[in-house]
Amino acid sequence: MRVTKRTNIAMRVLMYCAANPGRLVTKHEIAERCNASENHLAQVINQLAQLGYLHTQRGRNGGLELGRPSTEIVIGDIFRALEAPVPLAECFADVDNTCPLTEACRLRTALTDAANAFYKTLDPITLDALVCDNAALMDILHPEGSCGGIPVNTVLAS
Repeated sequence: MRVTKRTNIAMRVLMYCAANPGRLVTKHEIAERCNASENHLAQVINQLAQLGYLHTQRGRNGGLELGRPSTEIVIGDIFRALEAPVPLAECFADVDNTCPLTEACRLRTALTDAANAFYKTLDPITLDALVCDNAALMDILHPEGSCGGIPVNTVLAS
């Protein structure tokens, strides 16, 4: 299974927001830190906001922040929401499926089981678990370092 660029960028956005709690972050700063184009970011941010993972504020002092606590954002749910619309193989496509084996093929069932196992593996992981207590990630995403309002050095010393 290959993760789409959209999901990859979505995870960068969410991790950046989680690493910078208590303030609105800008698309521009995410683009710089996460090596992503602002055009791709705009599309992903819009989708994440529609799904309730982000809160966005327009205007001069606008930006974005997590739409709910990072402890409540389940990685499996994000992947399902963003990856499910992309067919795993041609036989999963409603419109473009030209495979004559679809009705009898057991590979489709095996691929469905594999995708479900993939998502199930991600279900116990929250955004908080990816970011907090991850000093190397915080050095990249928020050098001053805090997670949930707690300075990284304090978290690591505990």
